[in-house]
Amino acid sequence: MTSRRTFFLGGAALGGAALVGGTLVSGVALAASNKVFVNSAGVAINGTDPVAYFSEDKPVEGSADFATEWMGAAWHFSSAENRDLFVGAPEDYAPQYGGYCAFAVASGYTASTVPEAWTIHNGKLYLNFSLGVRERWRKDMDNLIARADENWPGVLN
Repeated sequence: MTSRRTFFLGGAALGGAALVGGTLVSGVALAASNKVFVNSAGVAINGTDPVAYFSEDKPVEGSADFATEWMGAAWHFSSAENRDLFVGAPEDYAPQYGGYCAFAVASGYTASTVPEAWTIHNGKLYLNFSLGVRERWRKDMDNLIARADENWPGVLN
């Protein structure tokens, strides 16, 4: 039997359900059984182009026209060039902790993310549940990264 917990992130509560990409997803469906955070259609990180965070310094919506599969998820990109860069070195562009909220992973659980709540630190992409959580994350990133690294991928169980 799965335990039911509620987590408070940046003023928002996550309990038995969460809003993911505009769709209410049950806690069971959101349970981190995938190594990559995907929406209900199986698309990683809400369809945002992970390469654009590095090349354009902002989240950019990807397109199914420029997609690839990696780690059991579909990844969307804003251009064929970005897709090809990712295919050549996915570990260089994919967000840490499979695109789950880095703050949550540091705290011992998983949570969804939004494209606007992101940080590149030491050449790695980290995503967060909300802009408020991102601010908490940025105040103590190095310690939180060390904790998240210890917890990953164990939090998926």
